[in-house]
Amino acid sequence: MNASLHSSAFTAKVGSVEVTTIRRDFPILNQQINGHPLAYLDNAASSQHPQSVIDAISHYYQHDHANVHRGVHTLSQRATEQYEGAREVVRAFVNAHSTKEIIFTRGTTEAINLVAESFIRPRVQPGDEILISALEHHANIVPWQHVCKHTGAVLKVIPITQQGEVDFAAFEQLIGPRTKLLALAHVSNALGTIVPVEKFITVAKRHGVPVLLDGAQAIPHSMVDVQELGCDFYCFSAHKLCGPTGIGVLYGRESLLDAMPPWQGGGDMILTVSFEKTTYNQLPWKFEAGTPHIAGAIGMAAAIKYLQTLGMNNIAAYESGLLDYATDQLRRVPGLKIIGTAFHKAAVVSFVIDGIHPHDLGTILDSQGVAIRTGHHCAMPVMTFYKIPATARASFAFYNTFAEIDQLIAALAHAREVLG
Repeated sequence: MNASLHSSAFTAKVGSVEVTTIRRDFPILNQQINGHPLAYLDNAASSQHPQSVIDAISHYYQHDHANVHRGVHTLSQRATEQYEGAREVVRAFVNAHSTKEIIFTRGTTEAINLVAESFIRPRVQPGDEILISALEHHANIVPWQHVCKHTGAVLKVIPITQQGEVDFAAFEQLIGPRTKLLALAHVSNALGTIVPVEKFITVAKRHGVPVLLDGAQAIPHSMVDVQELGCDFYCFSAHKLCGPTGIGVLYGRESLLDAMPPWQGGGDMILTVSFEKTTYNQLPWKFEAGTPHIAGAIGMAAAIKYLQTLGMNNIAAYESGLLDYATDQLRRVPGLKIIGTAFHKAAVVSFVIDGIHPHDLGTILDSQGVAIRTGHHCAMPVMTFYKIPATARASFAFYNTFAEIDQLIAALAHAREVLG
């Protein structure tokens, strides 16, 4: 990129929609922080909500709130219709075969734990192996450690390269007859690496190994088709894709879910209960014990519909431009090193600056109105691999602008003056 090229040279459109128009849909973005316009660059931690999502949740609480299922009164029927309608929106969004394959959870973490406890734990013996990568979020490490501790199974880790890519050749050597599951991040939250999961799934299927994908960081940035991917489980959270917190999804292949026992017991996941015996409900409700996050499901459906109006391919293309520009500009900052330089990346860039701790950097940037994430990003093994305690991470969404990247660069210059 030419050194004289400035953010004003870029067309700020998502498809045919001006980003300035999109930003008006997000009321939280129109504010100042410490006397500066907010540049919210922490989207990998949690994205912001368009007004349509806020309105959908508010409308539910103002007009339709009641407990779902079994209720014969009007409000309960309305709430049930919206809640189950949200399930169909999610099904279509990821192209699952049936709504029976869409389980609502509290988020990606709970979805992975569900698979760990209900699918894997009953199926492994001492010496069996669970295969993950060194790129994983703690949510895709700790549940498998629990399973291994209580069953005698072994957790094996696929190494990563200095660029932050999962070593495919090493994976081919590690997978074997005792491998009972391959669990991979689709996109790294710490580095932005897009893992070519299709290649890994092809090999896993050849070995008869089921595959779980942590899609928390992939689902906001690109189209996901679970049937085309061929994975057995796919997990994601609503709050990464402009929806509310506390709600997420486990997609599971119906034949596998049908054979799995419930992992929580209580109301709504049962058909009959006596003191002698309980008969469990059908899919998907077998895995949804208790009163669900009704408003969360409704808000998630509204968020998905909003994203679909922009087009996931359009979102991916615009965010790719943001990433390219940010990467180019960050490389010009003296003493700055980008951590994770995979060839294919989502709109996430992690970095360190010589002589400045990332936490101090984040504090100074906040004083300039720039919100980034600092720390280990729940990926401590990644930090250990690079021999660093933490990184600063800027992560972009389709409502961010090239001017906000300029604001980030200016704030970094200020931080170097204050702390360097």
